[in-house]
Amino acid sequence: MKRLAIVLFRYDLRLHDNELLVWAHANHDYVIHTYCFDPRQITDKTYKCDLVKCDKYRLKFLIETIEDLNISLVNRGSDLQTYRDTPENVLGQLVQQFKGEFEISIGYHQEATKEETDVEKAIQQLAKDNKLHVKEFWTSTLYHPDDLPYNNPKAFPDVFTQLRVALEKQHVQVRRLVNPPNAFKSPPDGLLKTTIPSLLDFGYTNVTLHSNSVFILKGGESSGLAHLRSYIWEKNLVHSYKQTRNSLIGPENTTKFSAWLANGSLSPRQIFFELKSYESHQGQRDAGYWIIFELLWRDFFKFIAMKYGARLFYSRGLRQEPYAWKHDIKEYEAWRTGNTGIPFVDANMREIMATGWMSNRGRQNVASFLTKDLGIDWRYGAVWFESILIDHDVCSNYGNWIYVAGIGNDPRENRHFNMVKQGFDYDPAGVFIRTWCPELAQLSNEYIQTPWLAPTHVLAEAGVELGVNYPRPMLVVPQWNQQFKNRRTTTQNQHHTQQRGINFYFRNHDKRQ
Repeated sequence: MKRLAIVLFRYDLRLHDNELLVWAHANHDYVIHTYCFDPRQITDKTYKCDLVKCDKYRLKFLIETIEDLNISLVNRGSDLQTYRDTPENVLGQLVQQFKGEFEISIGYHQEATKEETDVEKAIQQLAKDNKLHVKEFWTSTLYHPDDLPYNNPKAFPDVFTQLRVALEKQHVQVRRLVNPPNAFKSPPDGLLKTTIPSLLDFGYTNVTLHSNSVFILKGGESSGLAHLRSYIWEKNLVHSYKQTRNSLIGPENTTKFSAWLANGSLSPRQIFFELKSYESHQGQRDAGYWIIFELLWRDFFKFIAMKYGARLFYSRGLRQEPYAWKHDIKEYEAWRTGNTGIPFVDANMREIMATGWMSNRGRQNVASFLTKDLGIDWRYGAVWFESILIDHDVCSNYGNWIYVAGIGNDPRENRHFNMVKQGFDYDPAGVFIRTWCPELAQLSNEYIQTPWLAPTHVLAEAGVELGVNYPRPMLVVPQWNQQFKNRRTTTQNQHHTQQRGINFYFRNHDKRQ
């Protein structure tokens, strides 16, 4: 009996560095490549706030990725079967269609969080019921879990620095890249051909690129690899990454690799070895260090999810004791829609609403504001990011949210970002704020971060009327006003010695409500 492999693509939407494809095409006579637009991950609602799981921006990027993957497979004599159903239903139907004709195996890449591992359990049960072989792989992280200097996930460190030091001290190596199969097997006869759904099929009629968006690239492995080469080799942007990575404006100030990493159309190992090749070519050993540093943070949150499982989604996060969050929907909506009256927060929230993108610096600040200043349940923010972000990665998103909220892996759990200092540091001329809060465009740089401190005549001259065409601030933290005074004093003295971005303030968790 001939052998058939059913490949389930999930967050591994690429041909390069894909062990699953090598196994399938080397060991079987026929291969069916499948992808499921799982309603539970696309159109169902989030477990808080009733938001669609995958909104239009990420869905657009995903469909572009699937279209690109299908083209790549067709060019190699195969194709991609797409379904709007759950993987366990689709695989079950394919097994029933072909099980008397072929010896069937099912292959997929493993994931770390509950909804994804529940799918894996369902597939394993399907295989057990039908006496099928299942092959699992792991290629979503830079470092393979089996190569870590820990016996099991429970021994994994809770502090990022401990991981980084352990990897460096024990000289843990990144596994080599896996080349695509030399030859691709075709699917068997009798397979009903499918078509890739469009945005219109999901109810979206007009998804256009915003004129101010800093994310202007298409989804897909081809686009991701081209962008990687362009960023590293053609534009030589590796050298400036450390200086520009906190920038709020400009499509080339950060790598934007996260969008392709999130759905697996770009391998973290591909990025790593491309950077190592660049370093060798340039004769500069650590030129790509800070980009690799960010890849390691991504690994860290993936491994934390493996260690703690569903606790990643608990109200109390990784803490043992309960935590009393507020659930004020009116305040949450003001935050979500960018109407808090704090310009640095509002500009970031309006950007993500209009484009599906926000800088890492912005994400940290708006998360701190929601959880530390407003005291609102961190999960409300996490599900909004899950819904709207082009580059949503469940482990990175939820891991970062509990980190900033002080219930995760931050050793300084009660620190608050100072919105005014962060605004002055990372948008000193107010360009970012004026881009997304045009009602403040005529306000001077002195007051662009703190319009509530501007004299009446300054507001009038700028056409700003608080509470009318721009919101009054939801709250004013004393440290914000003090930062304004400090800034004014140092500006008048023509000598500003504070370091950028280190001015946090601390308050006891239990008192902030």
